[in-house]
Amino acid sequence: MYASPAPQARRFRELLDKQTLVLPGAFNALTAMQIERAGFHALYVSGAGLSAARGLPDIGLLSLTEVVADAATIAKAVTIPAIVDADTGFGPPLVAMRAVKEFEQAGLAGMQIEDQELPKKCGHLPGKRLVAASEMVNKICAASDARQDPEFFIIARTDARAVEGLDAAVRRARAYIDAGADAIFPEALESPDEFRAFARQLAREGGKAPLVANMTEFGKTPYLSVSEFEDLGYRLVLFPVTALRMATKAIEHMLAEIKSRGSQQELLGRMHTRQQLYDLLRYTEYEQRNRQFHSTDDGHAHD
Repeated sequence: MYASPAPQARRFRELLDKQTLVLPGAFNALTAMQIERAGFHALYVSGAGLSAARGLPDIGLLSLTEVVADAATIAKAVTIPAIVDADTGFGPPLVAMRAVKEFEQAGLAGMQIEDQELPKKCGHLPGKRLVAASEMVNKICAASDARQDPEFFIIARTDARAVEGLDAAVRRARAYIDAGADAIFPEALESPDEFRAFARQLAREGGKAPLVANMTEFGKTPYLSVSEFEDLGYRLVLFPVTALRMATKAIEHMLAEIKSRGSQQELLGRMHTRQQLYDLLRYTEYEQRNRQFHSTDDGHAHD
């Protein structure tokens, strides 16, 4: 029913060749299914989202095994390609190589690696520390070499703008492209002018790769539309934690309503109905399959 890893990676590249891709963040399989149903062509498995769903902050506490398990569940729930946030690659180059193999086998179309030190921080918080550019280059080289499918998509994120400045971020990005990165993600740029300057400087230095913009909320980046990012030279736009923030706020409101009123009745108009949720979960399809597997050759169900 679902595509194997190689077609998903190829499909992602085919989509990117034709259009700017908008990747909402999924923090579980149900959210991923909603993203697909809404008509998006790809999705992002946010490290912050997966951490929060497990009750943890986004500081690199999840293991490779945990992220692979969660990302695989998400990828298998949909037919659109999924890109996973692999934080710092979970360790040195040999571990990054293993991560690539695990994510490929799990059905992901690609993965993102960043150049922070562990323990990492949210890219929009102060106090970040970077690994040496040479160390990140080695991780990207290792990840690129580990690909069984050469189309598996590797995004290199640099957090250098906040630590070393925009020029250093461009230099790092150029080195990461040479190491095998398929796209560059400059984190926490602070204005349209910075987004434009980064894209132009990287192009002048010969860095040819699609650029990723992170449209997260309550961070350093101003609220720009997808078309504005596209005009600034960015081909992939992430909304990594938007769905999670909306969901947790809605749940908070629901709990307060039940606590104060002793009933959820006033909230019914803001819920999926039973039928709407069943439709999302393809309940009828599962029932039909169940009847098929419990039928005799003459078409009558077993007692």
